[in-house]
Amino acid sequence: MDVCSECGSTDIRTDAIRGETICANCGVVLSFRNIDQGPEWRAFTPEEITKRSRVGSPSTFTIHDKGLSTVIDRQNKDAFSQQLPPNRKVQLYRLRKCQLRMRVDSPLYRNLTVAMTELDRLSSQLSLPWDVKETAAILYRRAVEKKLIRGHSIEAIITAAVYAACRQRKMTSSLEDIAWCSRVSRKEMGRCYRLLRNQLGIFIPIASPNEFLPRFSTTLNLSERTQQQATIILRRAGEKGFTTGKDPRGLAAAALYIATILTGERRTQHEIATVAQVTEVTIRSRYKEMLRELNIHIEVSSCINEQ
Repeated sequence: MDVCSECGSTDIRTDAIRGETICANCGVVLSFRNIDQGPEWRAFTPEEITKRSRVGSPSTFTIHDKGLSTVIDRQNKDAFSQQLPPNRKVQLYRLRKCQLRMRVDSPLYRNLTVAMTELDRLSSQLSLPWDVKETAAILYRRAVEKKLIRGHSIEAIITAAVYAACRQRKMTSSLEDIAWCSRVSRKEMGRCYRLLRNQLGIFIPIASPNEFLPRFSTTLNLSERTQQQATIILRRAGEKGFTTGKDPRGLAAAALYIATILTGERRTQHEIATVAQVTEVTIRSRYKEMLRELNIHIEVSSCINEQ
């Protein structure tokens, strides 16, 4: 760490325009005529930055070779942007074909190519963020290293890895949501998920009922006021220890049902149960328990016996 020779301060600033290193505390110039380590070109728009940059994309686990391999351009132009003669085009075509074959020259790379293609498709349909996609790719690579994919299809393992990544990143995507977008059954997906969780030692945090409220509220077209009321109900239930050992989806659905009654934005138990992917019996059971434990009084008596 740089330290000022005059006052001993560690708050050192660099002026790239003047090429000077200055102490922000006392103002003394520690060095001057510094060498600019940046590029020699300037860019003012994102298009210019992309066009003038001489580096490739960052490495990522979502590509079978982590994005480190090179690609021969298809423009068929030389360094002066002049078209190549026909014989050179034929030679480049053959080199390009050999280079593409060398990128997947091993069974491992061929396996990862299929898996990462399926991961791209699932991520696109589920609108997964980048960190979830990257985590799923890492989990699948660990499964390949431990040879856990033997006896299972590539689609089943990568789908289970996506579900495990969603659970790790505290996303509310359910097993049914991911299985609906995949080509494997929910039973096979659950079996592969348990395999990955046990063999890889994946830590899965406990889901909180509050994590499901924004998704349920948006699907049911509820206002922010109703969502805040449901959050208050869940917080009170957590303070009393009522949420321990219960399905977070059922708790979130019951709290949202009570909130809709209190705020006047009534939704039926069937509508909420369909969105939350729980049964109406679960909502009625948690609903009655919350009314009793939290001492909530609702004047509409027909709500309890709603079918």
